[in-house]
Amino acid sequence: MRFGPTTVLAAACLVLAGCATQQQIVQGQENALAAAGFSIRLANTPERQHELATLPPHQIAFQEREGKTVFVYADPTFCHCLYIGDESAYQKYWLLAFQAQIAEQQLQAAQLNWSTWSWGPWGRGWWW
Repeated sequence: MRFGPTTVLAAACLVLAGCATQQQIVQGQENALAAAGFSIRLANTPERQHELATLPPHQIAFQEREGKTVFVYADPTFCHCLYIGDESAYQKYWLLAFQAQIAEQQLQAAQLNWSTWSWGPWGRGWWW
C-alpha cells in the first residue's frame, strides 16, 4: 500500500501531537505546503469558490494548466483557500513529509530504547 505525502504528514502530526484535532492536522499540512513553496489563494472570487468546491478536501490533486502540471490543495473547512504549487514545490513537500516520517520513526526507536535500557544496579531513574 502506498501513502501520499499528505497522509504521511497527517499521520506524523497525529503521532507527534497525540490526539490532535482535525484543525491542527490541517494546519500542519498547510504549514508544510507553505514551507515547500506552495502559494495560498483565498477563495474570494466565484471562480475560486467553484474550484474549491470541486476539489477533494485536504488532499493534493494535480491539474494541467497551460501545458504544465500544477498541484492544488483545497481547504474548504478552515481557511477556505487553495494552495497551488509547481513540480518543484510538490517535490519539496514530499521531502518534508518523508523527513517527518523518518523523524517519527527515530523518535519511536529512541522511546523504545529508553524504556528497555538497563540502568544496572541503580535501576531506571536512580537520580530522582
